[in-house]
Amino acid sequence: MNYTLKSLIGGVLLGATLISCNHDFLNTQPVDKVSGSAVWADASLSDAFVTDVYNGLRDGILDQMSFDCQTDNALYSFGKQDVNEANVSPSNVGTIKNTMEWSPMYQRIRAANIALANLAKPKFDNSNGIADRMKGEMYFLRAYYHNQLLRYYGGIPIIKTAYTLNEADFNIPRNTYEECVNAIVSDLDSAAILLKGRTMAAGRATMGAAMALKARVLLYAASDLHDIPTAKTKSSVIASATNPELLGYVSGDRAARWQKAKAAAKAVMDLNQYGYKLNLSAPVSPTEGQQNYLNLSLSRNGGEADGIFLKYYIRASFDDWGSWYPRNNMPNGYHGWTSSQPTQQLVDSYEMMDGTKFDWKNPTHAAAPYENRDPRFYQSILYDGAQWKPRTPDGAGIDPAGQIQMGFYETGTGGGTVTAYAGLDTRNSTIENWNGTWTGYGIRRFMDPDPTLVDMNIRQEVPSIQIRYTEVVLNYAEACMALGQDEEARTWINRVRFRAGMPAMTESGAALMARYQNERNVEMLFEDQRFYDVRRWMIAPTALGSQAKIIVITGKLKPGKSVTTYKYSKDNYSYTYSVQDLGVGKENRKWNDKLYFLPINRDEINRNSKLIQNPGY
Repeated sequence: MNYTLKSLIGGVLLGATLISCNHDFLNTQPVDKVSGSAVWADASLSDAFVTDVYNGLRDGILDQMSFDCQTDNALYSFGKQDVNEANVSPSNVGTIKNTMEWSPMYQRIRAANIALANLAKPKFDNSNGIADRMKGEMYFLRAYYHNQLLRYYGGIPIIKTAYTLNEADFNIPRNTYEECVNAIVSDLDSAAILLKGRTMAAGRATMGAAMALKARVLLYAASDLHDIPTAKTKSSVIASATNPELLGYVSGDRAARWQKAKAAAKAVMDLNQYGYKLNLSAPVSPTEGQQNYLNLSLSRNGGEADGIFLKYYIRASFDDWGSWYPRNNMPNGYHGWTSSQPTQQLVDSYEMMDGTKFDWKNPTHAAAPYENRDPRFYQSILYDGAQWKPRTPDGAGIDPAGQIQMGFYETGTGGGTVTAYAGLDTRNSTIENWNGTWTGYGIRRFMDPDPTLVDMNIRQEVPSIQIRYTEVVLNYAEACMALGQDEEARTWINRVRFRAGMPAMTESGAALMARYQNERNVEMLFEDQRFYDVRRWMIAPTALGSQAKIIVITGKLKPGKSVTTYKYSKDNYSYTYSVQDLGVGKENRKWNDKLYFLPINRDEINRNSKLIQNPGY
């Protein structure tokens, strides 16, 4: 008998001997997993399960591609967005953030349903009410994820049970829009009751978060897009929809819906629990206005009082893409990727300090477009000549001043020998030119301005704002306007403006609404609001139907001036600013009314025969 055969037989005999000694070895528990029964029998393990459901928030508003890149506010550097070109379909849904994608959201909804089913009768000691607290969180997150889908697609299947493999039928129809709103509001009411009076850890759902989300849901429900009689007059696609009940309210008292939205927002305001410097009766100084807006954006130095529901990041967690926000969006001259780039349309939307509109036809405005603007502009946009951080070693000698360089300039002697110099933050830069901006701008908002942070190497700890108090206040003001209560609306809009250092609005009616729409965009820039606002107001054809505009900047040396190392200087340079269309080669933006509601992926339709596709697809 050869050695291999002897070894094989010996191994089998040894194995048989071991088995005979321990009949239970196949029933051992894995060391890297916990059984479902064990999870729900232990309060700490149950809490860990509940905590994981929050991961459906992903990076929130601090993604590499800001959601505003699918609006008139911004452009994504690394590929055209199909939705901007009206080129989406069930087989090509384009770029969708995970937080409004069908499968990831329903996975989290299912997890919430599992938790709610198991927490209904806790198998652990609940004398301290921990199970009720976790149930409140799950009601909130189930509502939150359902609403993420609702405001993107319209009516969706509302799922309140955790389906198993033993189900007789997995085909589930879409609920009507009204049914979805009612179900989400019901969950939020349950969450508010269960979370009332509880001190929650940072980043977790609270009673206030549930109430604030309810105010958002009801505001959308009252808006033009979801009042089908109104929407039909503004869109032929909606007018011809065969199932309009999936898109909004086909009947009912719209004024009552506005009243509910107003009451929901006022209920949050009456908590007297949130808010940052909204008790002013006059504008603060421009300098203070800038600081106030920075504090709000970073959720620091008092600005954190505005936060109602936020996602936090820590440098120790390498999975948090949101903490890489500066690297992803800083200019290339700082070794950033300039992924999301503000458009000229956005820059032009910032008012002058006196509250008048910026106008390129005004010679004073056109000669110095970045001077004397709304203080929020300076804390939101990186523009040519803006003072920013010290450069990294390879750029410090070229730009010792640490200023944003988005233009093309002369160096040498004016009127004599000059050399063309491309700014460090352009696509002709000597530093990573492939990451340069296309529009002539970069994002500043949500960037930690600490000069010691080398943003391409060190992650930041600025939280993602999911819901904040200022949104609630603006929601309240919008509902007041819809109900003809312009004076009350102006009071609260102006408090937001005073905090930023801007003068009061005095308009009424349609003029007030138009200025409010601009104010809302400026105040809540890059907070995932614009995409939905232009749709629910049904101003998308105008707002989204034109090409992205960019700026081309040149600096010409004045006669007799000599410069060897470029620095922004109106004494040395004459600057010209030319507004241009981005051009169809990069992204050919246009609007189609089918884009009021986005297509459900064909794979989801194939999996569920009862799903009805949105109109226009």
